[in-house]
Amino acid sequence: MGVVAFSLTFPATAWGLEGFGPWSLVAVRSVLAAAIAGGCLLWLRVPLPDRRHLAGLAVVGAGVVLGFPLLTTLALETSSTAHAAVVVGLLPLTTALLSALRTGTRPSRTFWAAASAGAAVVIAFTVQQSGGALSRADAYLFGALLVCAAGYTEGGRLARAMPGWQVIGWALVLCLPLTVPAAALALSHEPVEPTAHGVIGLLWVAAGSQFLGLVVWYRGMAAIGVPRASQLQLAQPLLTLVWSVLLLGEHLTPAAPLAAAAVLVCIAVTQRART
Repeated sequence: MGVVAFSLTFPATAWGLEGFGPWSLVAVRSVLAAAIAGGCLLWLRVPLPDRRHLAGLAVVGAGVVLGFPLLTTLALETSSTAHAAVVVGLLPLTTALLSALRTGTRPSRTFWAAASAGAAVVIAFTVQQSGGALSRADAYLFGALLVCAAGYTEGGRLARAMPGWQVIGWALVLCLPLTVPAAALALSHEPVEPTAHGVIGLLWVAAGSQFLGLVVWYRGMAAIGVPRASQLQLAQPLLTLVWSVLLLGEHLTPAAPLAAAAVLVCIAVTQRART
């Protein structure tokens, strides 16, 4: 469920950029997501997180609330969604590596071989799909890769101590002192021309990508572990490319079914391998 929600992020961001500037889109989506999360926390009377969890929540906020949305949105101003999917192709392997370093887990060689093979398939396919050339947005994309992997790793660790929805909920709320002024400043300096696509895109990246998707994602990570869960995300770039065809009119090559089959095999191996 989390991967499906995330796979719509890039197409929805492209739609959102039709009506909002990049800084406005990122700041407003975070404020809207925080409003949803804060409402849930208040309604259920959830106590404040322990002080020992604040550093981890700060990493989640910096990675998945602020860093990844901002860097990918800036990249999508000049990059296609197909090319941006290269980031997600590397994200599962990077998340597994950071998780191993952070938590001390030692997945088997079979796991690493399948994870590397899956990343290689996705990267080769998405680079070929985007014409085989690197864009000027790659610095943003690789930065987004690193901060998001850190946020996933820390969030997956915290989700073992508190429900996954509270992890992203508190991270969003804790970012409000930054996102509210940023939204006001961005909206006053960037042109806003709301269109149907722009509003739908904004609402999805706020409610779907920024909150609901991460709720189920962190819950899944807590249930099966960060390394194994991260490899399910190998399917995300291929799903994103499907959405880019259906929603944005981009075109896929005949290699898509072959790439999809290879990725599914790699995912199956990682799920059965010892972690």
